[in-house]
Amino acid sequence: MGYVLGIDLGTSSLKGIVMNQQGGVVAEASSAYEIDSRAPGFSEQHPEYWKDACEEVLTRLSREVPSFGAELEAISFSGQMHSLVVLDEAFRPVYPAILWNDVRTTRQCQEITERFGKQILEITKNRVLEGFTLPKILWLQENEAEIWNKVRHIMLPKDYLAFVLTGELHTDFSDAAGTLLFDVRKADWSDEICDEFGVDRALLPPACSSLEQVGVLKESYRERFGLKQAVRVFAGGADNACAAFGAGLVNDEEALVSLGTSGVFSSFEQGLSNYQGKLHFFNHVLPGVNYSMGVTLAAGNSLNWFKKAFGQGATFEELLRDVGEVAPGSDGLLFTPYIVGERTPYFDSEIRGSFIGIDTHHELKHFARAVLEGITFSLKDSQVLMEQAKNKRFERIISVGGGAKNADWMQIQADVFNAEMIQLEVEQGPGVGACMIAAVGCGWFDSAEACREVFVHYKKRKNLRLVPKM
Repeated sequence: MGYVLGIDLGTSSLKGIVMNQQGGVVAEASSAYEIDSRAPGFSEQHPEYWKDACEEVLTRLSREVPSFGAELEAISFSGQMHSLVVLDEAFRPVYPAILWNDVRTTRQCQEITERFGKQILEITKNRVLEGFTLPKILWLQENEAEIWNKVRHIMLPKDYLAFVLTGELHTDFSDAAGTLLFDVRKADWSDEICDEFGVDRALLPPACSSLEQVGVLKESYRERFGLKQAVRVFAGGADNACAAFGAGLVNDEEALVSLGTSGVFSSFEQGLSNYQGKLHFFNHVLPGVNYSMGVTLAAGNSLNWFKKAFGQGATFEELLRDVGEVAPGSDGLLFTPYIVGERTPYFDSEIRGSFIGIDTHHELKHFARAVLEGITFSLKDSQVLMEQAKNKRFERIISVGGGAKNADWMQIQADVFNAEMIQLEVEQGPGVGACMIAAVGCGWFDSAEACREVFVHYKKRKNLRLVPKM
């Protein structure tokens, strides 16, 4: 039959999903790990956490799937973006991985912007923000010089894990694009940026297509998990790119909205769009194309906060039970979801959220609906930026995450985005995208579109009512 394994290295856990040639999920397993914060603003993990979690997941899958050893053909990865992993000449981590959500680098961001900000934007198509990798490198250079002098390899999380499994160093274009060291037009590391900030290109791994085979699983792992054949390993991609591929976003006629802790609105890009830093712009996991992405920092996080502050112990189902009774606009009550600052389109870490227009007739259900509407309108900002730049309108939008699980929120999305909203039949996240990369890479399909037809299934469409245009 043949299996592929997608490994999703997330911020709080590593997940593995096994799929067959018919696009069916054979098994899945996960292993959680902690985020370390030894000082305000610090967010770190030791790379050993990921190695241990991966081995635990492989152990569980090999036990749960009797045919795992005989049928596994290929592995690929999805990984958290931007996080900095540094190794010495013996390929040992010399410092904890500095994660994407670490905010110790504000001063370094200011320095980069003042020295080279316009060039960075031109080369990478992205603004300088704390989340990216380059500011973390500067922080290490300036604050841990002894550590920096030991660094011989700079890596990203999923690529470190691939190195552990294969012994080969690499990264892919989509993950490299999130470092602020990568020229998205040339799909190669930028000599200009590396030279300006003292980063020897020899420290950086070779960059390749997400679909490229980068090695085979080490013999020691084959023996340990009872694998009967050489298991091919493919580069994989950044989590948001894999999530888009796994949701079936393979053309520029559709967009994707993902409502997790943060919210993402993304679209497929056939060429180089110049958003002037108002949106993120990265190389995709699919060859020769890119994707753009806008981010609302507190999407599900806003709802979590509201539930904790005002829900009085209610479940999410109870909290949102009556929002469908409230007319669009929440009877004049507005919510801005900037409770932890905001990314798109404001890029302001100090902006804060608010309820506006509170009246004596407003009840809990009005506030709950206002939160959902505020989150959705925040993502609408990204939609408008993309549609204006493309001179088009998205007629169909794929919705994943928490917002796709609630019928009233799906209706709100249809109204706000003014589009047909599509839901996945089974939602497994970026791990499916990693499986699809492995499936295309090992020759099961001759194109991404052909793989989508087999691996991605949507629920039967519902005729969601759209709010009439005024």
